[in-house]
Amino acid sequence: MPTLKGRAGRLAVLTSLADMSAAQTPPASAPPSPEPPPAPPRGGFDLRLLLALAVILVIAGGVALLAQGNGGHSQQLPGNVSSVSAPASASPTSFVGSEASPRKAAPPLQLRNYLGQTVNLDQFRGKAVLVTFLYTNCPDVCPLITTNLHAALEAMGPKLAARTQIVAVSVDPRGDTPAAVAAFLKRHEMTGRMLYLIGSAHELGHVWSNWNIGSERDAQQPQLVNHTGLVYGISAGGKLTTLYAANFKPSDIAHDAPLLASQ
Repeated sequence: MPTLKGRAGRLAVLTSLADMSAAQTPPASAPPSPEPPPAPPRGGFDLRLLLALAVILVIAGGVALLAQGNGGHSQQLPGNVSSVSAPASASPTSFVGSEASPRKAAPPLQLRNYLGQTVNLDQFRGKAVLVTFLYTNCPDVCPLITTNLHAALEAMGPKLAARTQIVAVSVDPRGDTPAAVAAFLKRHEMTGRMLYLIGSAHELGHVWSNWNIGSERDAQQPQLVNHTGLVYGISAGGKLTTLYAANFKPSDIAHDAPLLASQ
């Protein structure tokens, strides 16, 4: 029998001995294998898991929008507001929306609407004002905000709605033409109920800067715009008072509008 030297030789000997031992020892009976878990529904997804994930995403999205712009950067608040409080439980004397702290005068805002008429935020003193930033070609957040603002006006009733002014500011100077804005307002039944302000890139950029609004054309899909998606509640005295995430409940703004109009 040839000799094997060094580590390799010792490994070979051990392997040979192990093989001989295995050949002489009868194999032990294998324990019964556990039953496999039940197969997921056809398609490979558990419906309950999908529903749970959807709820988590909606909640997380609402919180993230108050802290970030759509681009994922930290969102600075307009009007030198340093923080917002957590939403409170509904009561006749407290806001449901997140409250700005400290309450400062809303930043200046003067542009023309799609009819060419000049609109200045100061002309709505004495009313509750809701300001948001949209674009007509937006596929998701902007229609959601507009639909919920329409529902909020309906929930208020005519008397309170008359003391509330909704102002939308474009984040897409190229795409938000007068014709596109008119079609958008008609589609969402907001003609005459929401002022939609437009302007040149320079004019709108000045407003975005004042309000700390992020607006950036998507690099992968240039027809889309990544932008801040919040609603700002302005009191009758012109102070930035409340903030609402894009997925706000219409009932929240219907509740807060009379409080804004009284302050």
